[in-house]
Amino acid sequence: MAGLAFHLSLVLWLVVLRPLPVAWVYDANLTPLASLRSSTGWQVVGELLLLAPLGVLLPLAGGRPRARWLPSFLQTTGVSALLATGLEFLSSWTPGHVLNVDHILLAVIGVAVTHAALVPALRRLLRDRRARVRAPEVATLVSPPVAAVAPARAARAYAEPTPPAR
Repeated sequence: MAGLAFHLSLVLWLVVLRPLPVAWVYDANLTPLASLRSSTGWQVVGELLLLAPLGVLLPLAGGRPRARWLPSFLQTTGVSALLATGLEFLSSWTPGHVLNVDHILLAVIGVAVTHAALVPALRRLLRDRRARVRAPEVATLVSPPVAAVAPARAARAYAEPTPPAR
């Protein structure tokens, strides 16, 4: 949870709270994938990686290692789409930033790829780790009962006290 909060605050500072010193800005881009021709490769990679950690942080923040893959994928990409859209609208109010639908699309693609690549393996690792931690507990529960080890002592320990005579 702390990692999620830290990442979101870092993204908020990078995207919204940092004005860009520019003399002029482009018009808003509402056509999907239209600004990719004028973008450099580093800009595209930066947009893909901006929210990519959310692909891992959002599912693991729920703490459900046995969740199904598809609902988790759809929830994560849906939440990331809402966050990316909100960040893009907030950043359009900052001087030097304009609304660009490609930023939203690339952020959601980055989250989806990260989720698909890492979350199933991380959940499997967490399930295996929990199974190894719980295995010694199960072994102690299966150990022979006290009555089989020392019958007389066990019988005395579990005998009900007799009520006092009246």
